[in-house]
Amino acid sequence: MIKELTKAEEQVMQILWKLEKAFVNDILDKTPDPKPAYNTVSTIIRILEKKGFVDHEAFGKTHRYFPLITKRDYTKAYMKNFLSNYFGNSFQEMVSFFAKEDKMSLADLEDLMNEVGKDLDNDKPESHD
Repeated sequence: MIKELTKAEEQVMQILWKLEKAFVNDILDKTPDPKPAYNTVSTIIRILEKKGFVDHEAFGKTHRYFPLITKRDYTKAYMKNFLSNYFGNSFQEMVSFFAKEDKMSLADLEDLMNEVGKDLDNDKPESHD
């Protein structure tokens, strides 16, 4: 099971997913202002490494980090957890909630259902008759 990230950890992971491989300074460069201290980013990276999200390659005393978990896999796990915790595992209840809150039009709802349908079709195993 994939652990949920804190906001700070997720911010670092978002940058690392984009860069694919990065030194702490590379991550720091992409962090929005006000920038945290180098040691803060370094500590977050080490925590992510302990959680199994990140690994590194050593270049002398410096390390280049890379993600072990894809953004897609994390998103999938996070959304399953979100759906379970807030909507009793009901995709229908979640869509209904956002439809009411966001005042979604019927056309928006149809577009969403079409996208979900496409994703479900793509996830089906191919049959070899």
